Amino acid sequence: MVKEEKDVKAVKAPKSEQTRALILETALRLFQERGFDRTTMRAIAQEAGVSVGNAYYYFSSKEHLVQGFYDRLATEHAAAVRPVLEEETDLAARMRGVLMAWLDVAEPYRPFATQFFKNAADPESPLSPFSAESAGAREAVIALHARCLTGSTTRTDPELAPLLPQLMWLMHMGLVLFWVYDRTDGAERSRRLIARTVPIAARAVALSRFRVLRPLVRQVHEVLEEFLPETTARTAGPEKKS
Repeated sequence: MVKEEKDVKAVKAPKSEQTRALILETALRLFQERGFDRTTMRAIAQEAGVSVGNAYYYFSSKEHLVQGFYDRLATEHAAAVRPVLEEETDLAARMRGVLMAWLDVAEPYRPFATQFFKNAADPESPLSPFSAESAGAREAVIALHARCLTGSTTRTDPELAPLLPQLMWLMHMGLVLFWVYDRTDGAERSRRLIARTVPIAARAVALSRFRVLRPLVRQVHEVLEEFLPETTARTAGPEKKS
């Protein structure tokens, strides 16, 4: 009897995931066509061919749907960048590969991103990449930057190891902002920005291991810890008392 119940669950699981994916795909399409603010959960459910209650079962709100989009983008990005992280050891090449892969994965979603960006730019919004609600996707991308760093031949100071991936993620967020406003075909200007800035960033990371620059890196981190507490304070550990 127990085995039969497990078999039933195994059969139902794919359909459940398909329903969830259908609701998310429908929401992304409607957000792009109508705008985030003018799209309701009822409209999403109707277009997806599910009940409103079923839509709320999978996603508790429109904001939760956008979090689903963040999670999907992070997953697709991790898969796209795997060959780069497995084959390259040069830090600049790895950083460039990570950012270029994000542009490739995100490009189909650019019309949607421009629609809801005004909501995501609000620091009080759960759609903000700095919000507590976005923690899962944010930490996944920071972890990807940590892999980018640790798998390279560039030596870094162990004391700065927890800080550098967060700084690399903030560079990534700067690229996202630039990309939202980039109207060139295939985000060509965003790609040029990566090509120009990554060598500088990789050089800065390499130099950070030298004792003379450690205080500067710590000062940058302290600023981030004070003004972006959701992104750094939880991973920085307890504050040291003087």
